[in-house]
Amino acid sequence: MIQRRDLEEREERELAPWAMRSARSRGRVHPEEERTFRTAFQLDRDKIVHSTAFRRLEYKTQVFVNHEGDHYRTRLTHTLEAAQIGRTGARSLGLNEDLVEAIALAHDLGHPPFGHAGEEALDELMAAEGGFNHNQQGLRVVDVLEARYPDFPGLNLTWEVREGIAKHTSRYDAGPGLGREGEMPVLEAQLVDAADALAYDNHDIDDGLRSGSIAIEDLRALQMWREAEEEVAERYGVREGKAWRARVISSLIGREIRDLVEETLRRIEAQGVRNTDDVRAAGERLVGFSEALEARKASLESFLFDRVYRHYRIVRMAEKAKRFIAEIFREYCRDPRELPPEFRARAAEEGGPRAVCDYIAGMTDRYCQDEYKRLFHPFERM
Repeated sequence: MIQRRDLEEREERELAPWAMRSARSRGRVHPEEERTFRTAFQLDRDKIVHSTAFRRLEYKTQVFVNHEGDHYRTRLTHTLEAAQIGRTGARSLGLNEDLVEAIALAHDLGHPPFGHAGEEALDELMAAEGGFNHNQQGLRVVDVLEARYPDFPGLNLTWEVREGIAKHTSRYDAGPGLGREGEMPVLEAQLVDAADALAYDNHDIDDGLRSGSIAIEDLRALQMWREAEEEVAERYGVREGKAWRARVISSLIGREIRDLVEETLRRIEAQGVRNTDDVRAAGERLVGFSEALEARKASLESFLFDRVYRHYRIVRMAEKAKRFIAEIFREYCRDPRELPPEFRARAAEEGGPRAVCDYIAGMTDRYCQDEYKRLFHPFERM
């Protein structure tokens, strides 16, 4: 029978010296009994998967809203793709896969409905309260808002997973931080940031092609795409069809993972990293892509920004979403009695805007749309 202590001993034997061990976690805010068969980070992963906020990701926008098609990525499928890529990278780097998976599964829990349009709307509406940041909101979700235990609020996750949420960094966000100023997060958290970017770059290509906002001919202007296409054509002898497109995107992901692992190991060696203390004291992030690939990724992301994220259909939906959210926010702030009981109580304790923000940020796209109709359409049922 393999138990937690056996798993912890296996980590000590098999993980790289710079990896985070479960048994060396900085612990939890609230004392909690250790589990027989799961390490601390495995328990965190399971807590996240069973949370209400995680289930809601199924109906939160990634780029294309859910009702536009069944096959577009949602915030949930993006999260799963980022976790899968993260585990692959962790395995190659000798890092703690369970910690990577837990951070990846939690990294978008604070996202509001309608993707980054929702975040921009709430940031503006909450300007007097310090703004809105989905990393901070994610930490609030796991520390305060999830109610699954009678003896403490939130999920009571380990310090390292909470750090990964708080210090999550991508082209959209910079984390508010947790711990000592200037201290780098563990490599597992850094890897999730890279896996997140790798996942959304590539699945946004796929969704962009599916939507018709971009075409294969457009992508051939990008060196990354041309190289991946040549590799697939050489192997399979085809240059068209759904399966061919899937193989090209898979090739892109594989190339980026290889570059990420090789460059990260090069940086670790160059810095003389021997343990997690060295990682934290490095003064810069050690997980990352080579300069050559970063340049190609920058071209790809600029292309996606211009051709997909600024597509008129995306812009229309984003502006509509901002109006939904702004009107709902102002109505609930005007009269908090319209809030559900849990959030009315929170408004009395923490102020109306904070409670209203928490309520809206937790909504799915369709719930937000339905709430708008319940509030403002005279013949809609309550």
